[in-house]
Amino acid sequence: MKRGKRYKKTLETIEEGKTYLLEEAFALVKKIASAQFDESIDVDIKLGVDPKDSSQMVRGTVVLPRGRGKEIKVLVFAEGEKEKEAKEKGADFVGTTELIEKINKGWLDFDVAIATPDMMKEIARLGRILGPKGLMPNPKLGTVTLKIGQAVKEAKAGRIEYKMDSFAILHLSIGKKSFKEGDLLENLLALLKAVVKSRPVNAKGQYLKKVALSSTMGPSVRIDIQNLSKRLAGEGLRLGSVSGLEGF
Repeated sequence: MKRGKRYKKTLETIEEGKTYLLEEAFALVKKIASAQFDESIDVDIKLGVDPKDSSQMVRGTVVLPRGRGKEIKVLVFAEGEKEKEAKEKGADFVGTTELIEKINKGWLDFDVAIATPDMMKEIARLGRILGPKGLMPNPKLGTVTLKIGQAVKEAKAGRIEYKMDSFAILHLSIGKKSFKEGDLLENLLALLKAVVKSRPVNAKGQYLKKVALSSTMGPSVRIDIQNLSKRLAGEGLRLGSVSGLEGF
């Protein structure tokens, strides 16, 4: 991929082969995020699992304590009291048949879809549309539930889904350049804790192989895994061996 002059210049500020402490990495990533818009701050997490083994799939949700830095549009499929509850908690779109018809015609102007269990039969036919977009309500992710008010509140607050790709890598946005470094750090630690707790029971050896931060338009900054492991271990989380680090 051909890189522009600005990218190459910012790359010079990163020491080749160096890994950084979390606070250092956030300060550096924010410093080199020089685009004329509020760039997203992203994290890539390489996991020590077999992506071809379905029993080692890493997937889940987590609420980012400092939010995502964007307004989240929440759609809820519900009727009666649950419809009223969704509206009271701030859902942007609430309904049943009319929403299903609208989506079938190509409308997808929302970020999260939530449904009560009784609605799943009605919206099953939307799977071919919502599935590829990652928008299909799923009980395992807490988006098919009777606790509609709580689900709407969490979605609005910054709940995100994480799911590794075919290379055992998680790629997620944890905030914006405009966030304070401490807020970005809090979001990242919340995500890492959730990912560590999602470790498959049959995963062997080093679990977090590599963690790197970047902005939308900037190069990545690698995190010191040894230091990160100690930090998470201090909170009772085990990462496994951190020897033999591997890159992406």
